[in-house]
Amino acid sequence: MNKTPKRVQGIFDGLAPDYDKMNDIISLGTHRSWRTKTMQAITVPKNGQILDVAAGTGDWTIALAQELDQGHVTGFDLSAEMLAVAREKVVAAGVSFWVTLTQGNAMALPYEDNTFDLVTIGFGLRNLPDPVKGLAELYRVLKPGGELVVLETSQPDNPVIKPFWKMYFKGLMPVMGKVFAHDKSSYDYLEQTTEEFMTYQELATVMRQTGFEGVSYERFNFGAAAAHFGRK
Repeated sequence: MNKTPKRVQGIFDGLAPDYDKMNDIISLGTHRSWRTKTMQAITVPKNGQILDVAAGTGDWTIALAQELDQGHVTGFDLSAEMLAVAREKVVAAGVSFWVTLTQGNAMALPYEDNTFDLVTIGFGLRNLPDPVKGLAELYRVLKPGGELVVLETSQPDNPVIKPFWKMYFKGLMPVMGKVFAHDKSSYDYLEQTTEEFMTYQELATVMRQTGFEGVSYERFNFGAAAAHFGRK
């Protein structure tokens, strides 16, 4: 699949105006509960430096900023249009003091080694051209003892649930993208990246191979999504 930065940026620039609405429609709002449950499973360093990669329209960046005292969170994303939406939401949420939004390529983060106490990436790892190398880059910028949290769509392995999941993602989701966002091709891309992404077990293995310790995960909605945790 073509996942060059130019193509991915173009897809998400185009999706930005309808992205939040479509996420709510497609996931029936469950993506918000996934993030809430993930936040409950981590300890946010209230005076630390946090990096939220693939920040998109800023929901996780804002949630992290709302937990801070004197810390700071950098929302990092490839798409300028997604960050434009995020900027408006950050202002509306009253957390501008704690947030910096930066455009760039997650495969080559513009930060020194051992910079961040916490790194998060939500629904973005599967869009990287090389997720394995992407994980190594996230590892690089974490401080020793710092935590990586990966929230990502996954694939149910329950034999009863799996056929319905496939029918939804391969059939219904792209149609909904065409009807509500007038952009079937981009939602075809999202479906394909979800289907082709590594399993939750494989992601845990790759994290361990990258050097992360204490790797664990929590699955949501029969495996439709999973949060992975690991420390440097």
